[in-house]
Amino acid sequence: MPHEIVVIAFPGISPFHLSVPSLVFANTALQVPDPPYRVTVCAQAPGSLPTDAGYDVCVDRDLGLTALADTVVVPSWDLDRSPSPELIDSLRLAHDRGARIIGLCLGAFPLAAAGLVDGRRIATHWRAADTLQARYPAVTVDAEVLWVDHGDVVTSAGVAAALDCCLHVVRSDLGAIPATAVARRLVLAPHRDGSQAQFIPTPVTTTAADPISTAIVWALERLDQILDLDTWSQQVSMSRRTFTRQFRDHTGTSPQQWLLHQRLLRAKLLLESTNHTIERVASCVGFATATSLRQHFSTHYGTTPARHRASFAV
Repeated sequence: MPHEIVVIAFPGISPFHLSVPSLVFANTALQVPDPPYRVTVCAQAPGSLPTDAGYDVCVDRDLGLTALADTVVVPSWDLDRSPSPELIDSLRLAHDRGARIIGLCLGAFPLAAAGLVDGRRIATHWRAADTLQARYPAVTVDAEVLWVDHGDVVTSAGVAAALDCCLHVVRSDLGAIPATAVARRLVLAPHRDGSQAQFIPTPVTTTAADPISTAIVWALERLDQILDLDTWSQQVSMSRRTFTRQFRDHTGTSPQQWLLHQRLLRAKLLLESTNHTIERVASCVGFATATSLRQHFSTHYGTTPARHRASFAV
């Protein structure tokens, strides 16, 4: 049976926000051999709902649909609209039943109103972060991250970050290969590094006018090698200090942290798509030993390379 995803619409919703869950979870790249997800839209008052784009959408299912959901998505929200008791009860009941609850962009507001994130760190659009924190002081709003995943509750930053968050959910559920396939169909980066603080990163190019992107491409082609910071910065004729500063401005993270993350992402892909030994995977992605790979993998993903392979190998 496919994983049931129920998306909650409301009057005045943005068609883009409403479409994001379907764009990702119902993407044709996931339909072979069988669709892993089924996406359905509901509303508190079914019927013709106005959107903020000047046209209406027709929704024929009510909030009772959330009782059947494995995942409930609130794709956005109207800050001038108080979540109704019926909506709050639906979210609480679904959560208590074990459903995963996702609040994309301003969709974090109904989740906070339902008390699902009290004492937890959550994400929302950076422009609404102060408002969310003031209305619900029991939560901790992180205005920089692209998403926060607690397992049972997931929240994302605004607009395009909702796509990043949904791709993250696919990657967590199904592995890196299906998520990458969806990202390719959507012409998106499979995993966007950094934070809201950098907004949307500059696309990677190899032009001389963009030395950090040139350095990124150079490093991605040499993940199996030892890459010290001096050698890396020399490839774009920068001092170590200038390179580190500009790299952080460009990506939102340090060169060392970025490099570690890319090596772990490459390791995940090799674990899922090859039968290489753990030792060979470690060598292919630049770790000195399999032990080093296991330690970093466990720290970042909360599991071992062997367990990840058992769960997601194709």
